[in-house]
Amino acid sequence: MGKEIDILGFLKPVKISDLANKRKINITGKFKEKKIGGGLIKREKIYDTYWRWCFHRQEIFFKRFENSKFSIYMPDRIFSHYKFCNVYRASDRVSQYLIKNIIYKEEAKDLKPEDHIFRILFFRLLNRYETWTYLEEKLGLITYSNYDFEKISNALLSLEKTGNIVYGSAFMLSGVKIYNEDKKFKNHLKLMEVILNGNFPARLAKAKTMREVYEMIGAYPLIGKFMAYQMAIDLNYSELINFSENDFTVAGPGAERGIAKCFVDIGGHNLTYVINYMVDHQEEEFKRLNLDFKSLWGRPMHAIDCQNVFCETDKYCREAFPELSSNRSRIKTEYKKTTKQIDYFYPPKWNINDKIKNHLDKLQKKK
Repeated sequence: MGKEIDILGFLKPVKISDLANKRKINITGKFKEKKIGGGLIKREKIYDTYWRWCFHRQEIFFKRFENSKFSIYMPDRIFSHYKFCNVYRASDRVSQYLIKNIIYKEEAKDLKPEDHIFRILFFRLLNRYETWTYLEEKLGLITYSNYDFEKISNALLSLEKTGNIVYGSAFMLSGVKIYNEDKKFKNHLKLMEVILNGNFPARLAKAKTMREVYEMIGAYPLIGKFMAYQMAIDLNYSELINFSENDFTVAGPGAERGIAKCFVDIGGHNLTYVINYMVDHQEEEFKRLNLDFKSLWGRPMHAIDCQNVFCETDKYCREAFPELSSNRSRIKTEYKKTTKQIDYFYPPKWNINDKIKNHLDKLQKKK
């Protein structure tokens, strides 16, 4: 099944200087520093930018939620010009598609666990909802019970030949032809066969922690550490497992850059500690900065969200603070206005969906 994942690598103490060297962060400007809890030393202006970014991005989210056709509130030229993810991972368009159209789709509600696992993991590998929509329009409901390697491969080949993109660009995926197939998606399909034909479904059902799920996924080839974490979060949206998103977290490359920009020193801790620090102190930090942060209908940011925000803070800083240069010097994706509204839906176990309905009902009464 592949080598054991080096989970301990995420729990070892990290020096910001080493992290900065790893991500080629070069600081040419001077920033005021201040020691805070846990021995952390922050760059005040950048650290505060993390929280201000959360506030402004969530303001944009709710203004768009309340009126898809409005002239979007943008706090500055950076938000106006570039695309940023949401504060809450589950609010992003791809995650919304996963939750609504992969996991909780009406036709999929009575599927077997292995079918749900296949749908969730293969969708995350593709990470492009246009591709999944195409597959189901062409082949019908995608499950492992009706899995046909040739049919799915040929459908994706046809999509590729017409000049369409098969994979999303959010994550770096290994292109190694470990199963000797000529196409990346064919190797990923073979990987899914290995996962589903083995004992993964039974082990998943017995998992006691999010970390255990992460380690199980990460032990397979073609799945890196950060992708394993993303897949564990995806599975946790479903009814297959139910852990707190604060139980375990992994800092991705973007979050590493963000942490190295926000902090001068992290007091001998690991990156998981830093992310959890942000989770634990969000309320007091918003209050300190006089920011009336609107949570996700009462749900505070969890570790996956705070991890993501470090990545978005890194992106924002590329424009706002060019004196904090790194191995990523520009923001790749420009903002494009869309009036295509998302009908937000979250895992029912979060108890948010009724609050969304009430919010919409109140908006309707005002019209």
